[in-house]
Amino acid sequence: MADVFEVDRYDAAGRLGELEVPRAGVTVETPALLPVINPHLQTVTPAQLESEFGAEILITNSYVLYGSDDLRDPVEQQGLHELLDFSGAIVTDSGSFQLAEYGEIDVTNEEILNFQHDIGSDVGTPVDIPTPPDASREQAEDELATTQDRLTTAAEVDTGDMLVNAPVQGSTYPDLREEAGAHAAQSGLDVFPVGAVVPMMNEYRYADLVDVVAAAKRGLPESAPVHLFGAGHPMMFALAVALGCDLFDSAAYAIYARDDRYMTVRTTEHLEDLEYFPCSCPVCTTHTPAELEAMDGEERERLLAEHNLHVSYGELRTIKQAIRRGSLMELVEARARSHPAMLDGYRALLEHADQLERTDPVSKDTFFHLSGESAQRPEVLRHRQRLDRLEPRGDSVLLTEGNDADDFDECWNVRPPFGPFPKALADGYPLTAQIPERLESPAYEAAAAGVARLVEAHPDTEFTLAHDEWPDSALADVPERVELWDLKSDE
Repeated sequence: MADVFEVDRYDAAGRLGELEVPRAGVTVETPALLPVINPHLQTVTPAQLESEFGAEILITNSYVLYGSDDLRDPVEQQGLHELLDFSGAIVTDSGSFQLAEYGEIDVTNEEILNFQHDIGSDVGTPVDIPTPPDASREQAEDELATTQDRLTTAAEVDTGDMLVNAPVQGSTYPDLREEAGAHAAQSGLDVFPVGAVVPMMNEYRYADLVDVVAAAKRGLPESAPVHLFGAGHPMMFALAVALGCDLFDSAAYAIYARDDRYMTVRTTEHLEDLEYFPCSCPVCTTHTPAELEAMDGEERERLLAEHNLHVSYGELRTIKQAIRRGSLMELVEARARSHPAMLDGYRALLEHADQLERTDPVSKDTFFHLSGESAQRPEVLRHRQRLDRLEPRGDSVLLTEGNDADDFDECWNVRPPFGPFPKALADGYPLTAQIPERLESPAYEAAAAGVARLVEAHPDTEFTLAHDEWPDSALADVPERVELWDLKSDE
């Protein structure tokens, strides 16, 4: 694996990074969007992507060029950058998509890699086998073995300074995805796309997508740049970034525009259903929906594609700023409320909180507790784990949401969702959290888990919990040997 990726800042597993692309002579800031360019049908030209949208990287299909009567000779003579009129980094796919769609392609792994190198691709891709979701385990194992053999072959092809993708397959089997990630990392290749996930996104199976990506990430080293193949809709960018994905390719901006569909970060609308544009991009501030609808098809398609790109790039800028501020998880939660399936994805993400916690900064901007799901965030888990390091002074300790009492050797604060902590830590992150007065049960249950962990670690200490009307579901998790005081009933 080439040393081409450097992380500048983390939030959860999300990261701001720099991907050096030696052949292009550019460094791409991540997370980054790779607009898909159809070399036969350019709704928005690569030159426009570069000049108007600031695109640093894009992706096109080398197999389409390889099989084109019109474009193969020109791209071989001019080179890919001249043909597309783009000075940034160009990634090429190999024909694996066509293989998945049609069952066969007319090129070998070595031939397509050599072709990608010869036309000047900056990041090439071998012909992997994109096993669909829910395939039988036997099929997934057999096709994964073929993909791994092809990665080994790809590593032996002389590609010069062209980086090479090492796709991570394995269908919907987390153990196979993790194994595939580990194998890809050992292949000597450079960038690591998680493949065959588009069917899951098309079916809004975001929880399954999260489990697949989390498994692939477990197999990959933290230094590996990760590309989520086909992640085209901005509504799920924040979720994928929080998992540790760095690159996203999208043809959706053009495909949706062709069908008169208008993207927002929350949903997709049909142009005919809009009275107003809820957006301040150049397209939306200079046109009304009615004006766009009255245009000829080609012009309307171009403008809708431009709008869709503005939304997609804008969301990535929002995500980058959230990482810099340390508020990525709040953004993910806000986006999760846009669709029930996205909420499932967010809840699945939180089931991997231990994985996210490994790179989550120990101090950042204020923690905002927004829902019951906030009680499962990595910061809460980390606080609970660190209770093992804290040593109460004396034989009796009061854990209280209220005032101190003189009858104890020491008094600690307790605060949902974090649980107990010494008063000296009250001004440190995340205990300075902004928390609503009307909490849901999971916040109290998380605090009770913290109490239980502290009590278990100190079997010779007597604990009393002074709580403010905690629900029964939380009190049931408090160890029996803890004396309970209800502050409201004792007033």
